[in-house]
Amino acid sequence: MLHLFDTALGQVTPIEARRPGQLSVYVCGPTVSGEPHLGHGRFTLTWDVLRRYLTWSGIEVRYVSNITDIEDKIIARAASDGTTTEQVAATYEKVWWDAMDRLGVLRPTEDPHATRYVPQMVELIEGLIRTGHAYVGGDGVYFASETVPDYGLLARQPLESLRSGARIEVTEESGKRSPVDFVLWKLAKPGEPSWLSPWGDGRPGWHTECVVMSLDLLGDGFDLHGGGNDLAFPHHENERAQAEAIGRPFARHWVHSGMVEAEGGEKMSKSLGNTLSLPELLDAHDPRVLRLQVLQSHYRSPITIGPSTLAAATNTLRGLDTFASDFAPARSAAPDPEVLALLRERMDDDLDTPGALRLLFDARDRARTATAAGSGADAARWAATVFEIAEVFGLPIGREDTAVPADIQALVDERTAARAARDFARSDALRDQLAAAGWIVEDGPSGTTLHR
Repeated sequence: MLHLFDTALGQVTPIEARRPGQLSVYVCGPTVSGEPHLGHGRFTLTWDVLRRYLTWSGIEVRYVSNITDIEDKIIARAASDGTTTEQVAATYEKVWWDAMDRLGVLRPTEDPHATRYVPQMVELIEGLIRTGHAYVGGDGVYFASETVPDYGLLARQPLESLRSGARIEVTEESGKRSPVDFVLWKLAKPGEPSWLSPWGDGRPGWHTECVVMSLDLLGDGFDLHGGGNDLAFPHHENERAQAEAIGRPFARHWVHSGMVEAEGGEKMSKSLGNTLSLPELLDAHDPRVLRLQVLQSHYRSPITIGPSTLAAATNTLRGLDTFASDFAPARSAAPDPEVLALLRERMDDDLDTPGALRLLFDARDRARTATAAGSGADAARWAATVFEIAEVFGLPIGREDTAVPADIQALVDERTAARAARDFARSDALRDQLAAAGWIVEDGPSGTTLHR
């Protein structure tokens, strides 16, 4: 049975499904106001690996991940770009799905958009006001957090500690009664997009969106709610509080993945100016490199991504591609059942992908050893085991040799000359041109390599 660390319980626990053989999962998706960053890549790959493993294990996974297409950042981006919120959302949603496709992340079973659920959100807020869990303030509607007895569960902190540490103070203008209360409905300012409500034209607060969408698509008591650990509080806690307040059983389990750090142990963040966009990384590296790095780190631990880690993962991947080419006939052989049983043990033990990955590399080494010993049957079995584990991970290994067309090689040669001349602007433009044509450029100590 799958065991994962449940944030609400503070320990690794069995994931007992609502219905045998099925698992209902909700993972918070992007706010489409700009390009996705490496943190987005990390958590989507983590959930993709889990989903693939469960499917391989015979579990039917219903996976829902939303699109937040109205929010303050989207409004600000539209204003700065001189366009509409709809255009901003459409533009960056496309960027999001393009990045996910390049990473090989499976599309969700459902991808609800917040703007299509506003009437249901208004209905939820009306119920919260009616039952005394929400109130109308000066600039919108607020949730009265202190009406939920165990508020703070996912933060693993008591209410008093949260109240004293809250960043936003109570003001007469807002009408907010407590620093831990949060907005459910924001009254619109002139020129902002808005929807009708009993409290005035406005838009829903971020914390209300996922409550409505997850319960609508997955139903009461769905199995698992996930996301990055930066969402555990306040976002996920505020979701949970609203569901509890209206008497709807919410997620049975809460699971969160770790953050991405720059080399040197510094957290990546926009405020520190050390972020790298996901499309930028995918333009510069084989997309499989990031998946391999995610697999090499436990999902709850911080992951370091930088030039040296990417180079190391690239070299590892090249070795796996060479292995796959050398042992291509073994793809149709039967993998070793004992190793697959060990794979289940590792993956069921709090998604231990580093341990599971070691099984792959051990099988690789055994295949090489068997070949050297002249045991073709053993070599095929171990090689087939490598292919099977890689498939579970969603990590395709082995590439067909592809001839580079003359016009593409000319661009590569021009880019090499630009780099030698330190004309990095031209070099970057040529890399983008190659990427648009479907070619991935990688620069390493031994020179530039090109592949699809």
